[in-house]
Amino acid sequence: MTVHPVRLFGDPVLRTAADPVTSFDDRLARTVTDLMDTVAHEEGAGLAAPQIGLSTRVFVYTCGGRRGHLVNPEWEAIGDETTEVNEGCLSIPGVSMPTERFARLRARGFDIKGAPVSFEADGILARAVQHEIDHLDGVLFLQRLTPERRRAAMAEIRSSAWFGSAAVSAGVVYDQLSDAMAVR
Repeated sequence: MTVHPVRLFGDPVLRTAADPVTSFDDRLARTVTDLMDTVAHEEGAGLAAPQIGLSTRVFVYTCGGRRGHLVNPEWEAIGDETTEVNEGCLSIPGVSMPTERFARLRARGFDIKGAPVSFEADGILARAVQHEIDHLDGVLFLQRLTPERRRAAMAEIRSSAWFGSAAVSAGVVYDQLSDAMAVR
């Protein structure tokens, strides 16, 4: 069992689009196992490779009664319905805010052997798929918030115990907030 430290808000790997997987090998299998071990340890709903410092397009999920992974994932909304639910992130501990996401989606990608995988999801699994693929694109859930909620989230971050850690620098945080305005 390998549990990795989760990278925190401010770490540049969280703001960089991850590289596509090109080799479905033992290294990829170990990455998925490590992600599963780490998300179980952290008691999360999902975890993307950049959150453990790897620029690889793979994530795992353990929610909605389902458990699995997707390599080189994509998703598309099923319908126009959205839901707004409190959403948090293991990379932004202690902060959660109402975040709008599509209610239903179709996800597709590959398993660790390179076989195609697709499924439909709603509820927390649909939310987790969107959240984790955002991580693979270098997007944090803060960037999906309204400006008022983003300000409130940043106030929570600034007052958190982890904010002053070596993983977080003021310049990077400022850059991330500036970039956040362009996504929503």
